[in-house]
Amino acid sequence: MKTLKILRIIFTLILGGMMILGGFNKFESPSPAPTEMVETIKKGEEVAPNTEVLKIQNYIFGMQQTNYFWQFLGFVELLAGVLLISQLFSLMGAIIALPVTINIFLFHLFLEPNEVGELVQMSGLLLINLAIIGFSFKLWKPMLYNKTALKFS
Repeated sequence: MKTLKILRIIFTLILGGMMILGGFNKFESPSPAPTEMVETIKKGEEVAPNTEVLKIQNYIFGMQQTNYFWQFLGFVELLAGVLLISQLFSLMGAIIALPVTINIFLFHLFLEPNEVGELVQMSGLLLINLAIIGFSFKLWKPMLYNKTALKFS
């Protein structure tokens, strides 16, 4: 039991730290101009060395071009990370982080399948996220299964 508590704390610190790092990275550089890629192509400069890299660049460029989603994603990662590290609100942080970690995992699975190390790392983060939620099963189980809602008397 004590080992599970220690493991849970370690997991929340790892996932929380990764979320905070990812969130801060979203605010590092300003969003590129909407015509940046078009201008690069018009100049005859190479946009990407191959199709796989082009898919990744287009995906990230598209999120940045909305002028809100890239920053929103960064904010969500920061929020989830702070909640996870707080330990008091770690379940809420893990629930908020779950769609983000699923998306990061799928990004690496479909857009960078040759980067096995990154895929393994992201698989680990997804499993850690699921484990944190699983450790708190007793807390969220009543939301899934409510015996009193089935009584008609």
